[in-house]
Amino acid sequence: MPGTVKINLRDFYLRHATQPSLARRALATGAMALFVGAPIGILVGLLGPVLGGGAVVALGVAYVLLRSPLAALLAVLAVVFLLPFAALPIDIGFAPTFLDLTLGGAFVVWLSRVALHKDRELIAELPIGGMFAFATLAIFSFIIGLSHGPLTSTVLRRFAEIQLAIFSFVLVLNVVRTRDQLLIAAHGVVAGGAAAGGIGVLLYVLPRPMALRALNALTALRYPGGDVLRFIEDDPSQPLRAIGTSIDPNVLGGVLIFTTVLGVALLLNSEAMLPRWLLGAMVGLSALCLMLTFSRSAFVGLAVGVGLLGLLRYRKLIWFGAAVMVLIILLPQTQAYTQRLIEGFQGQDLAMKMRFGEYKDALTLIRRHPWIGVGFSGTPEIDTYLGVSSVYLLIAEEMGVIGLAAFLATMATFMVRFLTRCHTLKTDPLLAGIGYGTATAIAGALVAGIADHYLFNLVFPHAALLLWTMLGLSAATLRIVQMPPTQANDRRHWVVRAFLPDRPPRAGRQ
Repeated sequence: MPGTVKINLRDFYLRHATQPSLARRALATGAMALFVGAPIGILVGLLGPVLGGGAVVALGVAYVLLRSPLAALLAVLAVVFLLPFAALPIDIGFAPTFLDLTLGGAFVVWLSRVALHKDRELIAELPIGGMFAFATLAIFSFIIGLSHGPLTSTVLRRFAEIQLAIFSFVLVLNVVRTRDQLLIAAHGVVAGGAAAGGIGVLLYVLPRPMALRALNALTALRYPGGDVLRFIEDDPSQPLRAIGTSIDPNVLGGVLIFTTVLGVALLLNSEAMLPRWLLGAMVGLSALCLMLTFSRSAFVGLAVGVGLLGLLRYRKLIWFGAAVMVLIILLPQTQAYTQRLIEGFQGQDLAMKMRFGEYKDALTLIRRHPWIGVGFSGTPEIDTYLGVSSVYLLIAEEMGVIGLAAFLATMATFMVRFLTRCHTLKTDPLLAGIGYGTATAIAGALVAGIADHYLFNLVFPHAALLLWTMLGLSAATLRIVQMPPTQANDRRHWVVRAFLPDRPPRAGRQ
């Protein structure tokens, strides 16, 4: 409009703050300090130092996340590993969780870029067709299941979280577009697992009263309180199980399968982005915490993932893994762990007997409702229930054999595609570690899913989110490794370009 004056504050500040005149530099700096400090002072004055300071930090974080799709994705991963069950201490019909806010925000950032034509290309890779089919069948079963189960705000929110978790495959494909973004995201997964593992180990070695106080402090974020420590067979006379901030030791163990296997792949790679001692420390923390969960399914999943990694990429890893297994069997300090594994394989202990009972009840429910399942809100009969310690039987309960077939076909498509295209990873050693690490980690988690349910359980959406995120990272690796070298390996200002892909290059630099 005529008469309108537009002022770019950044350009104004840079123009005057770099002048030789001391007065002009001081004036520019003072004006910028006033512009930034006045809103902060108003917030702190109105809300107090604690709430005001928190609001300032939250606004700063929100600004960064809205500017950078990759930062938004890393924020989601941070919540997955550190505070997966944290929720705001407010009630708007339901309590928004940190996962809801960060994951929803990541989708908003990406979709806004699509709407503004900043991302002109929508990236789609296999098994995206199977993913859409599986998500659609889940919605269909959810709607059908409402005929015999009440729709509560909790059920609706949790189902929406599972849907967002599935669609995170598409989100990752379209956020992780370059080699540098892939490297940052993959190492972010390993670092997040190390942080979760470190918290789990710390809470395990602390005196129990102190660990309880630390965990009960999370009740301010809607975590469960009371005696939340977990023991084998829930018997305090048995060994303590590591839970970290994941509430359930089996879920923590399952999450650490992904990070440990990927970390091993990055550690053994011929090239490394981080110092190997740091990668080794992160892998060690994740592996140690996984062992301390006493989760047999997680241990088997880890063994399968590392074993496949050895068969496909690092043959010496097989001998190292065999030596570790021998030590676990022979060392006196690990005899309780070994005995628990043996009892599990033999089906002798209480936990396995309960699992067998769950499997029997689940098969009864599946026989009665074989095709589309009973949905996610309840069962039609009073003598049946939803819930079983197997992701495959749980999917069959909720979505029928059709839904289970869609899930298995999607995972099989992913594995076949990886095996037929993994030879392309030889051109880039760093990406080879990520490609093999993500694929074998997924395989290990799927094996662990035979005896656990967290990969598609409404109560644990962060575990499902991690599965589909790893699928997205693996598919992105196979795509990025085939990009032209000038596009894939441009090292100029790589961190800035990874987080701010729209930032224009500096004037005078090519």
